[in-house]
Amino acid sequence: MAEKERPSFEEALRKLETIVKKLEDPEVTLEESIELYEEGMKLSKYCSETLEDAVLRIEKINTSPEPDTESPD
Repeated sequence: MAEKERPSFEEALRKLETIVKKLEDPEVTLEESIELYEEGMKLSKYCSETLEDAVLRIEKINTSPEPDTESPD
């Protein structure tokens, strides 16, 4: 996904949930299902990558040495 196209994680997740609901509709054509599936896979990958980045950031924060909080006398 291009940078300017990137939704927030929450927006992407909502879109993904909408796609899943549409795919469950028996009235959706095969062609539309394929397009929805393709979009859903892109959104799923984006959400997974976003979560992985968040985990890495949290791990980095947790393993960073704490700054010296004692003031010199």
